[in-house]
Amino acid sequence: MSVTLAIDAMGGDHGVVVTVPAACDFLEKHLDVKIALVGDPDLIKQALSKSSPALIERIQIIPASEVVLMDDPIEVALRRKKDSSMRVAIELVKEGRADAIISSGNTGALMAISRYILKTLEGVDRPAIATAIPNELGRGTTMLDLGANADCEPMHLVQFAQMANVMVQVVDGKTNPSIGLLNIGEEVIKGNEVVKQTSELLRQSNLNFYGNVEGNDIFKGTTDIVVCDGFVGNVVLKASEGLAKMMSGMIREEFNRSWLTKLMAICAMVPLLRVRKRVDHRRYNGAVLLGLRGCVIKSHGSADRFAFGFALDRAYEAAKNRMVERIAAAFAAETKE
Repeated sequence: MSVTLAIDAMGGDHGVVVTVPAACDFLEKHLDVKIALVGDPDLIKQALSKSSPALIERIQIIPASEVVLMDDPIEVALRRKKDSSMRVAIELVKEGRADAIISSGNTGALMAISRYILKTLEGVDRPAIATAIPNELGRGTTMLDLGANADCEPMHLVQFAQMANVMVQVVDGKTNPSIGLLNIGEEVIKGNEVVKQTSELLRQSNLNFYGNVEGNDIFKGTTDIVVCDGFVGNVVLKASEGLAKMMSGMIREEFNRSWLTKLMAICAMVPLLRVRKRVDHRRYNGAVLLGLRGCVIKSHGSADRFAFGFALDRAYEAAKNRMVERIAAAFAAETKE
């Protein structure tokens, strides 16, 4: 089955400098993929100038005259920039001309425009943002919501778990993934009323519910999925990114302190590179906007060519394995029961 990916070529901090080369790299690895690059045709063609004719034959350039900037208010992105590369790419999915859309642009705008154009699936009250966070087991812990819904009711959190359950099976190939509910302790009596009620609902569901988990369980890999509201999830994500950046900076600073520490750095280079590879956030790039009537992938705004390729990987796996259709089927089965 051929897969067509629509890319917001202008999105993020780097635009075509990253998106176009990453798309070409991806096409070289996947012969069953076609790509629609959406944005300024002149800039896209310039970025494609050194690509092989064989690759260019599998690329369609879709013009868009506007760009959603990283600091644009949602109102501007949604109401005023109706010919933005982000919006045109999303419309390709709605029209059935693309199987998934990938953008490094403004997260709030991407969620708002996607929800407005694609709408939510039947039975899903609110879409959620899910991504994988590196853990010590060498695989990612999928966590959601990461900022789309600051305040949630128990049923919303259960729906997040149901959607993530399907996504992990489809994208990561994990059968019957375990699900943890983020809390201030593992005990059933701990947490606020929303968490307590959610825990009870998850225990009664047919999901593989592990129970309550704490923040350190995310990095231990205790469960495949960790569920929380968007406020807590975004704080965890930003705190994790900040800690990783701080530790990386401290290690670099200490190894550069003197000629002796520089020599020690050379001796420790191999294990340091291995650790960096294991925790490299670029390998986990590509958050999924779950609950929409279309596959939408959010790449990090500062993603480089290497990182953007992983976002394309997630989009490809989700589209190829019909993630959206399987989530819809799961909710339809739940409704019948």
